[in-house]
Amino acid sequence: MAAPSDAPSSGREQRILEIIETTRAKRPKLKDERVTMAHGAGGKATQTLIEGLFVPAFDPAGAGLAELGDAGVVTVEGSPIAITTDSFVVSPIRFPGGSIGELAVNGTVNDLAVAGARPTAISVALILEEGLQFDVLRREVEAIAEAAAAAGVEIVSGDTKVVERGHADQLYITTTGVGVVDRRASLSPAAIRAGDQVLVSGPIGEHGTAIMLAREDLGLEAEVASDTRPLWPAVEAMLGEAGPHLRCLRDITPDRVLDTVRSSLTRAPARPSA
Repeated sequence: MAAPSDAPSSGREQRILEIIETTRAKRPKLKDERVTMAHGAGGKATQTLIEGLFVPAFDPAGAGLAELGDAGVVTVEGSPIAITTDSFVVSPIRFPGGSIGELAVNGTVNDLAVAGARPTAISVALILEEGLQFDVLRREVEAIAEAAAAAGVEIVSGDTKVVERGHADQLYITTTGVGVVDRRASLSPAAIRAGDQVLVSGPIGEHGTAIMLAREDLGLEAEVASDTRPLWPAVEAMLGEAGPHLRCLRDITPDRVLDTVRSSLTRAPARPSA
């Protein structure tokens, strides 16, 4: 039983949580007149762009896109299928621990995995800059093939475009993946409840740090390598151990860590789970 002196503090906390919930329930308004680099950085500006422009246009009825998960789920003849797509514009295209080709595959299969879906197939679209050396292209094609084999997915379709010199940074890749949803848990950001345990599988920021060091913009040297790798084996193990008690997984970035924590603060208390 809480001491009487704790009651005012608990009341203030509850009011703060209610304010947070009310604020989050309001759709962000896109006030910018032009696109900036911040709109693609994955932070608050990106969220405002998505929730203020894309979601109202693409999902006005709130059928599922508004949940903003790592992948969307559709039902085909009674079977839930997860779909995700992502574009990769990494510079430099090779960095300690990986390359743009490997990252494109793992980024897509991992978005499926954290949605609770076993990755099965991907498509690969390449945008090549005029003048790109074929040795560079060949290495990335091989990296894509090796990463797909390691993740256990087939490359079933693709597309190739070439843009004029100076209109791309060597090579851009867009990958789309499909996977079969595992029914042992229903994973969703909306399933998060206050009191849930938050587990982090490793250091956050290794990939981003490896990229920044590879650019040599910081004038620093450190042995930091990207942690890009397929996550489905780990997810499958967690599904086997925790089953329905597993509420939400994210292929995390620092911004998603904060968003996940904020989401948990605005949910009603529930029995702790993984």
